[in-house]
Amino acid sequence: MEALVMPSAWHGRRVLVTGHTGFKGAWLALWLHAMGAKVSGFALPAQGDALFRQAGLESRIDHVEGDLRDREGLGMALRTADPELVFHLAAQPLVRESYRTPVETWATNVQGTVHLLDACRDLPSLRAVLCVTSDKCYENNEWPWPYRENDAMGGHDPYSSSKGAAELAISAWRRSFFGRDSASGLQVLVASARAGNVIGGGDWAQDRLVPDILRALAAGRRPMIRNPAAIRPWQHVLDALHGYLILAERMLAGDAQVATGWNFGPAETDVRPVAWVADRLTERWGAPGWDTPIVAAGTTPHEAGVLKLDCARARSELGWHPRLDLAAALDFVVDWHRLVWGGGDACEIMLGQIESFCRHSGLPEGKIAPVPCAEVGHGTGSVPEGAHGGGEAIVEGYLS
Repeated sequence: MEALVMPSAWHGRRVLVTGHTGFKGAWLALWLHAMGAKVSGFALPAQGDALFRQAGLESRIDHVEGDLRDREGLGMALRTADPELVFHLAAQPLVRESYRTPVETWATNVQGTVHLLDACRDLPSLRAVLCVTSDKCYENNEWPWPYRENDAMGGHDPYSSSKGAAELAISAWRRSFFGRDSASGLQVLVASARAGNVIGGGDWAQDRLVPDILRALAAGRRPMIRNPAAIRPWQHVLDALHGYLILAERMLAGDAQVATGWNFGPAETDVRPVAWVADRLTERWGAPGWDTPIVAAGTTPHEAGVLKLDCARARSELGWHPRLDLAAALDFVVDWHRLVWGGGDACEIMLGQIESFCRHSGLPEGKIAPVPCAEVGHGTGSVPEGAHGGGEAIVEGYLS
C-alpha cells in the first residue's frame, strides 16, 4: 500500500530539527512549518548565503545556535523545546572535508549523535527520534549490487566511517536506553534513515557535484569534474524528506516495528555516473560542457567508485517510493537556482516546489498551510557573478 505524508499528523506538533541551518535541514524545517508544526532548531550558525537565511527561516522557527559537541548546550536546547519528535540531521557532511578534519568529523558525527541520544533520555514529552546518517555508512566493497539495511557498517574515509559508527551508536542506545522506562513513561522509538546523494535548490556546499557545477556555470566557467566515472544514487531532497516524514509518522503512531534503520534511495535507473549528471546539468543550463582536471595519480583522497541502495524494504513495509526521476530532479534544481538568481523569493520558490511535489504525489487537497514568505522581507541571497536571470517557472509533468 502506498503511503503519503499526512499534514494533520504534524499540525501543532512540537518538533526539533538539528542541522536546520544546513541545506536538507532548511527544507525539512520549512515543510514542517508549512504543515503547522511548531518547529525548533539547533545548529551551527548559518554561513554566507545559506538557504536558512535566503528563506527567512529564523523568523518562522525557534532558532538556537549551538554545537553538537557542547553536551550541556545541546541538552538545554532540547529541554527548552520539549519536543515530541527529534529529527537529527546536524553533521559534518563532506567526505573531502573529513580528510582535512578527521577528529572534528568524528567528534561531531559520532560523539555529537551520542550527546543527542543521551539528552533525549530525559525529555518528558518525547515520542520518537529519527537520526539521519548516510548511504556511505556501509562497508563499501565496490559491489555492483545495492546495499541493504542488514549489510555491515564501515567506511574507508573518516566521514563514511563516522556515519557507520553513528549507526552502531544509534542501535546501541535504542536497545539499551529507550523503552517504556523513559522519562515520559511512554515508549520512545528511535530509527535511522540513510538517503542517497541528495540534490536540490539552495545547496551551496563546497566539494559537492551539483553546487560546484552551478557555481561554475553561473560565473560563465566550464565546470571541472574530478571523478566523472563515479556512480552515485542521486535523488531530490524532497524525495528523501518524504521518506523521513512517513517513517516519523509511523513512529509517532507508536509502531515499534519501524524503529530500526531504513534506506531511502532513488530508483535503480537513477543510479548514474557523475558524467551523466554533469552532461544533463550543462545541457539544461545551455552551457557547452565540462572538463576534467589533470591530476597526478595518487594525489587525491580516496572516494567510492560505486554506491547503491536497496530500498525494497521501504517500498514494501512503509509504502514509500521515490517520486522524482533524476532528470526531473535536476530540472527542479536548475529552475530553483535560475528563479532565485533572477530575483525570486527563495521561500516562495521552495513552497512552490513542495506544493508541486505533494500535488503530484497524490496528497489530499489543502495540506500545505499558506505561509506568506514575502512579508518576512527575505528574498534571494547575493547573485553570483554571471548568474542567469529569469528562468522558467516550475511546471507540472516533472514526476515520473
